[in-house]
Amino acid sequence: MKKQHIVLLSGILLILVFVLGSYFYIKQQSKEISFMARENVSTFIREHSPKLGNDDAKVYIVEFLDPACETCSAFYPYVKNLMAANQGKIKLVIRYAPFHDGSDYFVKILEAAKRQGKYWETLEVMLQSQSYWASHHNPQPELIWQFLPNAGLNVDKIANDMNDPKIAKLIEQDIADAKTLNVTKTPEFFVNGKPLPSFGYDQLKELVEDEIKANY
Repeated sequence: MKKQHIVLLSGILLILVFVLGSYFYIKQQSKEISFMARENVSTFIREHSPKLGNDDAKVYIVEFLDPACETCSAFYPYVKNLMAANQGKIKLVIRYAPFHDGSDYFVKILEAAKRQGKYWETLEVMLQSQSYWASHHNPQPELIWQFLPNAGLNVDKIANDMNDPKIAKLIEQDIADAKTLNVTKTPEFFVNGKPLPSFGYDQLKELVEDEIKANY
């Protein structure tokens, strides 16, 4: 009987140690990332990073995105709704984390579209048509080309510009920054350098609203 009690108590202690360890790890990671946001802004925002919103906004949402990620596609309207509900107070910054096989292909298209001043239009077309070309069981990246004219693009120029080595280099930079920030999945959000306490739209909304209250 006593032996059973000892085993049970040991199990409870192990669970407690694990829970406390996880809590302090997350708390420490949050502190480190917040410090990094103040001391090394470029890890979060590079000169090449696409930005949407008011330049004077005091709340920055940095999103690590994979164009072939279904959850990224699902979250994008929520992020736009957050921005619309808080006019002028939020700036969205896109970083790339092309974790799916071949996702850098679509990032290159986005960056080529940026040179035509059609970045956000292309991103929306890409995410809306994602189910046609990004099936994880049978991906068909070439199908994206039939949708690109909907963004008002010169498609021939896209096909040429996307092969610029400078684009490959900026993708490498984003992947390196994602690694530094321990980004392992997409979408991954940071709000003024702070990571979400746990993943979810409500958590993102709460963190954004907290930062708005703190800065306005």
